Amino acid sequence: MTDIFDTHAHYDNKAFDEDREALLESLPSQGVARVVNIGASLASCRRTVELTEAYDYIYGAIGVHPSETGELDEEGFGQLREMCGAEKCVAIGEIGLDYYWKEPERGIQKKWFLRQLHLAKKTGLPVVIHSRDAARDTVDILEAEKGGETGGVIHCYSYTKETARRFLDMGFFFGIGGVLTFQNARKLREAVEYIPLDRIVLETDSPYLAPVPYRGKRNSSLHLPYVIQALAQVKGISEEEARRAAWENSLKLYRMEG
Repeated sequence: MTDIFDTHAHYDNKAFDEDREALLESLPSQGVARVVNIGASLASCRRTVELTEAYDYIYGAIGVHPSETGELDEEGFGQLREMCGAEKCVAIGEIGLDYYWKEPERGIQKKWFLRQLHLAKKTGLPVVIHSRDAARDTVDILEAEKGGETGGVIHCYSYTKETARRFLDMGFFFGIGGVLTFQNARKLREAVEYIPLDRIVLETDSPYLAPVPYRGKRNSSLHLPYVIQALAQVKGISEEEARRAAWENSLKLYRMEG
């Protein structure tokens, strides 16, 4: 059976403070062979680097989430740039736009989204894109900045299949997680049906977005088999085919050896 690659988790989150070590140490024996821990703030990026140093199978993405961009200044950006040089940093992220919340205001989000996109170009690393209620601006910025040159993944994809086409044209992968198992996820299922299998990777966004039957509870990489099952159903393939495709796509996304 093909191993599982969780392309997007937040194991530095305080939700794991009580049992982080035990949970992470259990992953390989449960078939989860690789995890990319994703930075969301300067502090979480530091913790991410620490996790990559503590576990062979954990890699890191360094970036500041749009909702946290209010903390950034030139000094902080310098720290971010430095952390990108960590040995197991495989991406810049998660970065992007989030218009669900009023703060930080859109101009600040766009400024630091652009700066981090430029950092990705300088480092040659792919990007992990967060986009919520901001499809048009996200697509427009990525197209204007030739986002396809860096490549990357649209995390927790939540838009229509029409928007998916524009991301596909730029060569992006799509992060699919627990939401695919939700009863009200018709739009996402349509998008996943449309997106080619070779552009889909698995993610948890742990501790968030646990799949059914754990919806509303703390998520972890151990729940990914439920997402694999849902993906296989939507695509009309076996679960092993879904696992194998997701593993191979994840290696391509993060430019890693098998």
